[in-house]
Amino acid sequence: MRFFSRKLIKPQDLNAHGTLFGGAVLSWVDEEAAIYVLCQLGKGNIVTKFMSEINFVNSAKLGEVIEIGMETVKFGRTSITVKCLVRNKFSKDTIISIDRIVFVHLDEFGKPTPHNITEPVNE
Repeated sequence: MRFFSRKLIKPQDLNAHGTLFGGAVLSWVDEEAAIYVLCQLGKGNIVTKFMSEINFVNSAKLGEVIEIGMETVKFGRTSITVKCLVRNKFSKDTIISIDRIVFVHLDEFGKPTPHNITEPVNE
């Protein structure tokens, strides 16, 4: 698992209980996963197709720093599957884990098309 980005938990990222809002972290995960896949494929025009169960393990609080890690699980013909771990930067406590996030490569008409990649282009 490689960790590429970090986020500082700010007041606008909190829920009514004063901890990290799940919707905020999922937005960050989707963006980070998309960037990761774009770099893996070395080309654009992808969409998120599927996210497996999201396991909320621990919360994060105001002022804490989290980091988002990605790892390639599988290359399909038109898809790429990654897994994600979000953890506290300093304690290493897991915030959330997602076993599978599937992205699909699309042609100019929005239809799935082969990406012709069998291993990462970039890390």
